Amino acid sequence: MTSAEPADFARDLVRWSETLAGIARTGLGFTQNLYERERFEEVLHVAADIKAAADEALEVQRATDHFVDEWMQSVGEGVPGYVTPKVAVGCIVGNDAGEVLLVKRPDSGVWLYPTGWADAGYSPSEVVVKEVLEETGIECEPVQLIAVLDGQRMGFTRFAMYMLLFHCRATGGALDGHPLETDGIGWFSRESLPVPTAGADWWASMAFHAIDGGAVLPFFEAPRAPVWRGDHPVDGA
Repeated sequence: MTSAEPADFARDLVRWSETLAGIARTGLGFTQNLYERERFEEVLHVAADIKAAADEALEVQRATDHFVDEWMQSVGEGVPGYVTPKVAVGCIVGNDAGEVLLVKRPDSGVWLYPTGWADAGYSPSEVVVKEVLEETGIECEPVQLIAVLDGQRMGFTRFAMYMLLFHCRATGGALDGHPLETDGIGWFSRESLPVPTAGADWWASMAFHAIDGGAVLPFFEAPRAPVWRGDHPVDGA
């Protein structure tokens, strides 16, 4: 590991531990063999040790038993036990003035476009429309999908999560922030984004290009090389 990238390497440790834990939990969901179950549970403990080491590097302290208990509680049988990333949706909502709709998160005080988990029974675009209305009081219509993101790789989640980011056009409603999910909402131009606005360095130019009427090829991260190990060099490699 290079000394210049300890945080990046720690995030890779988190990713590897979650991947191992996912393999083990999926195995526990499908196998009825006692010997295999013991081996998968052992893998969970190894994954927990890796994650605890990563947390120590990132100055977050949690016991390994916490991870194992949390993972074991989420094990299902058969197909429900197949571990996949959680799915969230995000929405870049633009208005006729060329502004973007942002929400201030009550837990962190950070501004971001409206986001939410993908609810069962709805298509991704339906979740977007529902989430924007619930969080902000603004009615909107989806225009285009502009990004498919790996939350772990982008650094804004510590568990496996994909986000589908849409561009939507505001069609009605009025600003009315959800009292539990927001601590502020508003329309902002590209020159007046509030501080701090999460991730604006990568999404703002793409977002305002879409709001201005431009077509956007959906963004996604290129595969790492090699995929499993990532692109952080290790001494002696």
